[in-house]
Amino acid sequence: MSTSRRALTARQRQADVLLAVVVFVAGVISAALSAISEIYGDEQAPLWQALIYLAVVAIPLAWRRVWPAHVAIIVSIAYFIAVTLRIPELYAGNIAMFIALYTVGAWMHDRRAAMLTRVGIIIAMFVWLFITMYRDAIDTANDAEIIAGAMSPYLAFMMLQLLLNALYFGGAYYFGERTWKATLQRHALEQRTADLEREREVTAAQAVALDRVRIARELHDVVAHHVSVMGVQAGAARMVIGQDPDRSAQILTGIEESARTAISELRHLLETLRSSDADVDDSSTLGLADIPQLVASANDAGMPTEFTVVGDEHPVPSVVQVNLYRIAQESLTNARRHAGADAVADVRLRYTHENIELEVVNTGRPVLAPRSGMGQLGMRERTLASGGTIESAPRERGGWRVRVQVPLSETAELTGTVA
Repeated sequence: MSTSRRALTARQRQADVLLAVVVFVAGVISAALSAISEIYGDEQAPLWQALIYLAVVAIPLAWRRVWPAHVAIIVSIAYFIAVTLRIPELYAGNIAMFIALYTVGAWMHDRRAAMLTRVGIIIAMFVWLFITMYRDAIDTANDAEIIAGAMSPYLAFMMLQLLLNALYFGGAYYFGERTWKATLQRHALEQRTADLEREREVTAAQAVALDRVRIARELHDVVAHHVSVMGVQAGAARMVIGQDPDRSAQILTGIEESARTAISELRHLLETLRSSDADVDDSSTLGLADIPQLVASANDAGMPTEFTVVGDEHPVPSVVQVNLYRIAQESLTNARRHAGADAVADVRLRYTHENIELEVVNTGRPVLAPRSGMGQLGMRERTLASGGTIESAPRERGGWRVRVQVPLSETAELTGTVA
């Protein structure tokens, strides 16, 4: 027979012990008064039997939530015996039996066993009640007053007893079931609350991680590009500083402009990080219109670069513009760093009815073992954020090719694939 699996608190254990004491004390008072009033007349059992009976029905209540089925069976059997033997106590026993049946419904984990236990006790009680009624009817069969009329006083009393017992046992059954269901609902709500709290913590952690990735990507795009340009220009200035002062001054001016541009973009990034979400402008200050300036910077840094626009220009979301600009910037930066002194680059921007495509191709040294660094990772992240696809791989004849295609249709989802 299954018992409750719910953990009991110390307060609940103390409450059950106190309940058992209260039922016993109240039962002693009830038994004393019942004995004095002689509720069973000459057939009444002695008072000392009532004390034993009260101990049997009261003490198990201290463990009613630990072994609910066992306690209910013990209390029920004791009650049957007490009424049969005319022990002068009814009220405390009735209360103890109600509590025991209620506890079976409210605390037993095995619901089938809980149902069978209560139904068995209820059936046994009504069988016993009918037997008692039949016995009393036989004893009073010769009483003319009892049997007279369609509704004799005896029959009315028996029907009243049946009704009271139906309400008594039905109430114990109903309230036990209701308490069990309410407990399940409360536990489900607590579990859901805990799940939501964990989801909130995970979401907050993911948001922090995404912000860190975005910050790292922006810092890499700003610092790596401008520092690379300044490094190349500084090297060129060092080589010609003694032979061509004017050229050196021009190169140093370019370094100064690159430094100012880097500081400006870093300041914009810091302002974005310090601003609230409502104040942030997702479009940034960069877009496709700034790619020609990016190409000019590459030419000034010593790598011949051409820029071509194919197709009719049409509106492009600001976020996509920023991402394409940064991808072109990273591609040209990698070309200056890895392609070699004689490398040239070609930047093409293609517009179609449904897509916009950016292609950056450079010549240079063959790449035997491509490595995926922070720049490559950043380009892929920006492509995925724009809902596009990217191809980034070395060319067979040397150099590198980056091709990004972003759908511009209104139904395009912000997802993408990486080739």
